[in-house]
Amino acid sequence: MLDPPGRRSYPAVMAPIPSELQEKERRLEAGLREAGSVLVAFSGGVDSSYLALAAHRALGERALAVTAVSPSYPASHRAVAEEVVAAFGIRHRFVATNEMESADYRANNPDRCYHCKTELFDVLGRLREELGFGAVAYGVNTDDTGDFRPGHRAADERGVLSPFLDVALSKAEIRALSRAAGLPTADLPSSACLSSRLPYGTEVTPERLAQVEEAEERLRALGFRQLRVRHHGELARIEIDPVELPRALDPEQARAMVAALKPLGFRFVALDLEGYRTGALNEVLGGGAAPLLQIERVPGA
Repeated sequence: MLDPPGRRSYPAVMAPIPSELQEKERRLEAGLREAGSVLVAFSGGVDSSYLALAAHRALGERALAVTAVSPSYPASHRAVAEEVVAAFGIRHRFVATNEMESADYRANNPDRCYHCKTELFDVLGRLREELGFGAVAYGVNTDDTGDFRPGHRAADERGVLSPFLDVALSKAEIRALSRAAGLPTADLPSSACLSSRLPYGTEVTPERLAQVEEAEERLRALGFRQLRVRHHGELARIEIDPVELPRALDPEQARAMVAALKPLGFRFVALDLEGYRTGALNEVLGGGAAPLLQIERVPGA
């Protein structure tokens, strides 16, 4: 049985969008309607929130946003996901995924994301069959094709739809469309699963994931917005948005950050002077990442 949330009216449109972006939005919703009925992999992030809304607009009750819950999924993301589906009346449910049971996932090799997405899309595929839906879709966009993301391979192998690639939507365009729709996720910082904070070769454990999650929550409580806490054993390496770095370098603020993180079990707390950047842990891979990076098809014009 599906779990429809309470219905609310749509928020007012917040910002106009140019005609060419309106055309992409039209094509996106047309493509979703062609699928007939769709399960959307929905984390509560910028991309999946807009895809869930687009599917809801195009398909109504024939769209279902599905959120996978596991130790690598932050509680803060769950709160945003619940806010979005409640505000827009999007049909939604939570499911459990068990990637932690996979030795390949826990080993945290560079293809960790492949094993995570394999579990996710296998779970969603079984749910799709159980409910009689036509397809599963996820929110990969054109910007994602330029980074090391082996999870795309798992999606391609299982025939998962990538509607944003079909109409060549970028992250900035998705944010613009989200803003126009009044989505609270429009200006959220980029997000990723908690396992991405552990360097390759460091075993993924529930304890380390919980340690990272609490560390990041404590830094947000100090007023920082875009950040990552990279787990290097006894060392917590903090990446802060370069715009926020001057405040982090203030001696009093630095002492507060150390005081917040050391009780969690970190012996050393370090600030990365390069600041926050996506894919920081992939920097050690060099050219070896290329074979796992590619997405075969070229996004449509």
